[in-house]
Amino acid sequence: MSTEHPKTLIDAVTYFADPQVCHDYMKSIRWPDGVIVCPKCGGDKVGEIASRRMFQCKSKGCRKQFSTKVGTIFEGSPLSLQKWFVAVWSIANAKNGISSCELARAIGVTQKSAWFMLHRVRLAMKTKSFKKRIKGEIEGDETFIGGKMRNMHKSKRRKLPKGRGTVGKAVVQGLLERRGEARVRVVKDQKRSTLIDLPPRVVPMSMLVERLFLGVVEADEA
Repeated sequence: MSTEHPKTLIDAVTYFADPQVCHDYMKSIRWPDGVIVCPKCGGDKVGEIASRRMFQCKSKGCRKQFSTKVGTIFEGSPLSLQKWFVAVWSIANAKNGISSCELARAIGVTQKSAWFMLHRVRLAMKTKSFKKRIKGEIEGDETFIGGKMRNMHKSKRRKLPKGRGTVGKAVVQGLLERRGEARVRVVKDQKRSTLIDLPPRVVPMSMLVERLFLGVVEADEA
Protein backbone atom coordinates (compact mmCIF):
# COMPACT_ATOMS: atom_id res chain seq x y z
CA MET A 1 0.00 0.00 0.00
CA SER A 2 1.19 3.50 -0.83
CA THR A 3 1.87 5.77 2.14
CA GLU A 4 1.69 8.98 0.10
CA HIS A 5 0.47 11.73 2.40
CA PRO A 6 -2.78 13.63 1.69
CA LYS A 7 -2.07 17.14 0.41
CA THR A 8 -5.04 19.01 1.88
CA LEU A 9 -7.32 18.73 4.90
CA ILE A 10 -10.19 17.59 2.67
CA ASP A 11 -7.93 14.89 1.23
CA ALA A 12 -6.94 13.79 4.76
CA VAL A 13 -10.55 13.59 6.02
CA THR A 14 -11.65 11.68 2.92
CA TYR A 15 -8.65 9.36 2.80
CA PHE A 16 -8.79 8.38 6.48
CA ALA A 17 -12.58 8.00 6.63
CA ASP A 18 -12.30 4.25 6.10
CA PRO A 19 -11.10 2.29 9.20
CA GLN A 20 -9.52 -0.38 6.98
CA VAL A 21 -7.47 2.26 5.16
CA CYS A 22 -6.26 3.59 8.52
CA HIS A 23 -5.35 0.06 9.63
CA ASP A 24 -3.41 -0.65 6.42
CA TYR A 25 -1.74 2.76 6.53
CA MET A 26 -0.60 2.25 10.11
CA LYS A 27 0.59 -1.28 9.33
CA SER A 28 2.75 0.02 6.49
CA ILE A 29 4.31 2.58 8.84
CA ARG A 30 4.90 0.14 11.70
CA TRP A 31 6.29 -2.68 9.57
CA PRO A 32 7.49 -1.22 6.24
CA ASP A 33 9.24 -4.48 5.31
CA GLY A 34 5.95 -6.38 5.67
CA VAL A 35 7.18 -8.56 8.56
CA ILE A 36 4.88 -8.08 11.56
CA VAL A 37 6.69 -8.51 14.87
CA CYS A 38 5.11 -9.27 18.25
CA PRO A 39 5.69 -6.32 20.64
CA LYS A 40 5.94 -8.66 23.64
CA CYS A 41 8.27 -11.49 22.59
CA GLY A 42 9.73 -10.08 19.37
CA GLY A 43 8.68 -13.14 17.35
CA ASP A 44 7.63 -12.88 13.71
CA LYS A 45 5.12 -15.75 13.74
CA VAL A 46 2.08 -13.49 13.78
CA GLY A 47 -1.40 -14.08 12.38
CA GLU A 48 -3.95 -11.41 11.53
CA ILE A 49 -7.52 -11.34 12.88
CA ALA A 50 -9.06 -9.50 9.93
CA SER A 51 -12.55 -9.13 11.40
CA ARG A 52 -11.18 -7.17 14.39
CA ARG A 53 -8.17 -5.55 12.67
CA MET A 54 -5.95 -7.20 15.27
CA PHE A 55 -2.93 -9.49 15.30
CA GLN A 56 -2.06 -12.51 17.41
CA CYS A 57 1.38 -13.94 18.10
CA LYS A 58 1.61 -17.65 17.28
CA SER A 59 4.76 -18.25 19.32
CA LYS A 60 4.45 -20.88 22.02
CA GLY A 61 4.03 -19.31 25.44
CA CYS A 62 3.10 -15.87 24.11
CA ARG A 63 -0.16 -15.80 22.11
CA LYS A 64 -0.48 -12.06 22.70
CA GLN A 65 -3.14 -10.17 20.78
CA PHE A 66 -2.27 -6.63 19.73
CA SER A 67 -3.22 -3.86 17.33
CA THR A 68 -1.21 -1.43 15.23
CA LYS A 69 -1.56 1.11 18.07
CA VAL A 70 0.59 -0.90 20.50
CA GLY A 71 3.97 0.70 21.16
CA THR A 72 2.99 4.00 19.53
CA ILE A 73 1.65 7.35 20.73
CA PHE A 74 -1.84 6.04 19.91
CA GLU A 75 -1.62 3.20 22.43
CA GLY A 76 -4.22 3.28 25.20
CA SER A 77 -6.39 5.83 23.43
CA PRO A 78 -10.07 4.98 22.82
CA LEU A 79 -10.13 7.42 19.91
CA SER A 80 -10.12 5.94 16.43
CA LEU A 81 -7.19 6.19 14.04
CA GLN A 82 -9.46 8.23 11.74
CA LYS A 83 -9.49 11.06 14.30
CA TRP A 84 -5.83 10.60 15.21
CA PHE A 85 -4.59 10.81 11.61
CA VAL A 86 -6.66 13.90 10.82
CA ALA A 87 -5.36 15.47 14.05
CA VAL A 88 -1.77 14.65 13.10
CA TRP A 89 -2.28 16.22 9.66
CA SER A 90 -3.86 19.35 11.18
CA ILE A 91 -1.11 19.82 13.77
CA ALA A 92 1.72 19.21 11.31
CA ASN A 93 0.29 21.63 8.76
CA ALA A 94 -0.76 24.46 11.10
CA LYS A 95 1.72 27.18 10.23
CA ASN A 96 1.03 29.21 13.39
CA GLY A 97 0.18 26.26 15.64
CA ILE A 98 -3.21 24.99 16.74
CA SER A 99 -4.91 25.17 20.14
CA SER A 100 -6.62 22.28 21.89
CA CYS A 101 -9.98 24.09 21.61
CA GLU A 102 -9.56 24.55 17.86
CA LEU A 103 -8.52 20.92 17.38
CA ALA A 104 -11.46 19.72 19.52
CA ARG A 105 -13.94 21.58 17.31
CA ALA A 106 -12.30 20.34 14.12
CA ILE A 107 -12.39 16.60 14.87
CA GLY A 108 -15.33 16.43 17.28
CA VAL A 109 -13.71 15.54 20.62
CA THR A 110 -13.58 17.22 24.02
CA GLN A 111 -10.99 19.88 24.78
CA LYS A 112 -9.31 17.52 27.29
CA SER A 113 -8.97 14.81 24.63
CA ALA A 114 -7.60 17.34 22.14
CA TRP A 115 -5.07 18.56 24.71
CA PHE A 116 -3.95 14.96 25.27
CA MET A 117 -3.64 14.39 21.52
CA LEU A 118 -1.63 17.57 21.03
CA HIS A 119 0.93 16.53 23.62
CA ARG A 120 1.34 13.05 22.16
CA VAL A 121 1.67 14.30 18.59
CA ARG A 122 4.20 16.94 19.64
CA LEU A 123 6.19 14.19 21.37
CA ALA A 124 6.20 12.21 18.13
CA MET A 125 7.33 15.30 16.20
CA LYS A 126 10.13 15.84 18.72
CA THR A 127 11.35 12.24 18.58
CA LYS A 128 10.56 12.00 14.84
CA SER A 129 8.75 8.71 15.33
CA PHE A 130 5.28 7.39 16.22
CA LYS A 131 6.82 4.23 17.63
CA LYS A 132 9.93 5.29 19.53
CA ARG A 133 10.74 2.79 22.26
CA ILE A 134 13.34 3.06 24.98
CA LYS A 135 16.12 0.47 25.07
CA GLY A 136 19.46 -0.45 26.55
CA GLU A 137 19.91 0.08 30.30
CA ILE A 138 16.58 1.09 31.85
CA GLU A 139 16.36 2.46 35.39
CA GLY A 140 13.11 1.75 37.17
CA ASP A 141 11.44 2.81 40.38
CA GLU A 142 7.93 2.99 41.83
CA THR A 143 5.86 5.44 43.80
CA PHE A 144 2.33 5.66 45.14
CA ILE A 145 -0.15 8.21 43.82
CA GLY A 146 -3.37 9.11 45.58
CA GLY A 147 -5.02 11.41 48.09
CA LYS A 148 -4.73 11.19 51.86
CA MET A 149 -7.23 8.96 53.63
CA ARG A 150 -8.39 11.77 55.90
CA ASN A 151 -9.37 13.86 52.87
CA MET A 152 -11.63 11.14 51.42
CA HIS A 153 -15.36 10.95 51.97
CA LYS A 154 -16.25 8.41 54.64
CA SER A 155 -18.17 6.30 52.09
CA LYS A 156 -14.94 5.84 50.09
CA ARG A 157 -12.89 5.13 53.20
CA ARG A 158 -15.23 2.28 54.13
CA LYS A 159 -14.50 0.52 50.81
CA LEU A 160 -10.73 0.56 51.32
CA PRO A 161 -8.84 -2.06 53.33
CA LYS A 162 -7.57 -0.98 56.72
CA GLY A 163 -4.02 0.28 56.81
CA ARG A 164 -1.75 3.29 56.47
CA GLY A 165 0.56 4.90 53.94
CA THR A 166 0.08 3.10 50.63
CA VAL A 167 -3.46 1.77 51.18
CA GLY A 168 -5.86 2.89 48.45
CA LYS A 169 -3.15 4.43 46.28
CA ALA A 170 -2.17 3.55 42.71
CA VAL A 171 1.28 2.04 42.08
CA VAL A 172 3.11 3.99 39.37
CA GLN A 173 6.35 2.71 37.84
CA GLY A 174 8.79 5.04 36.12
CA LEU A 175 11.21 3.71 33.50
CA LEU A 176 14.16 5.89 32.46
CA GLU A 177 16.48 5.11 29.56
CA ARG A 178 19.97 6.11 30.65
CA ARG A 179 20.89 9.33 28.86
CA GLY A 180 17.51 9.10 27.14
CA GLU A 181 13.78 9.41 27.68
CA ALA A 182 11.37 8.27 30.37
CA ARG A 183 8.12 6.27 30.33
CA VAL A 184 5.55 6.00 33.13
CA ARG A 185 2.82 3.39 33.66
CA VAL A 186 0.35 2.28 36.32
CA VAL A 187 0.97 -1.27 37.58
CA LYS A 188 -1.28 -3.50 39.69
CA ASP A 189 1.26 -4.23 42.45
CA GLN A 190 4.96 -4.21 43.39
CA LYS A 191 5.61 -7.88 42.79
CA ARG A 192 8.81 -8.77 40.91
CA SER A 193 6.87 -10.53 38.15
CA THR A 194 4.80 -7.39 37.57
CA LEU A 195 7.69 -4.92 37.56
CA ILE A 196 9.89 -6.86 35.13
CA ASP A 197 7.00 -7.52 32.71
CA LEU A 198 7.98 -4.54 30.60
CA PRO A 199 5.46 -2.83 28.29
CA PRO A 200 5.70 -2.77 24.46
CA ARG A 201 7.25 0.70 24.70
CA VAL A 202 10.49 -0.98 25.84
CA VAL A 203 12.58 -2.90 23.31
CA PRO A 204 12.84 -6.64 24.20
CA MET A 205 16.20 -7.71 25.71
CA SER A 206 16.69 -4.29 27.33
CA MET A 207 18.26 -4.42 30.80
CA LEU A 208 16.11 -3.23 33.71
CA VAL A 209 18.05 -1.89 36.69
CA GLU A 210 15.55 -1.72 39.55
CA ARG A 211 15.97 -0.85 43.19
CA LEU A 212 18.47 -2.84 45.26
CA PHE A 213 15.99 -5.47 46.44
CA LEU A 214 15.09 -6.29 42.83
CA GLY A 215 18.60 -6.37 41.42
CA VAL A 216 19.42 -6.49 37.74
CA VAL A 217 17.19 -8.54 35.44
CA GLU A 218 16.93 -9.07 31.73
CA ALA A 219 13.63 -7.99 30.16
CA ASP A 220 13.23 -11.32 28.39
CA GLU A 221 12.79 -13.03 31.77
CA ALA A 222 9.33 -11.49 31.99
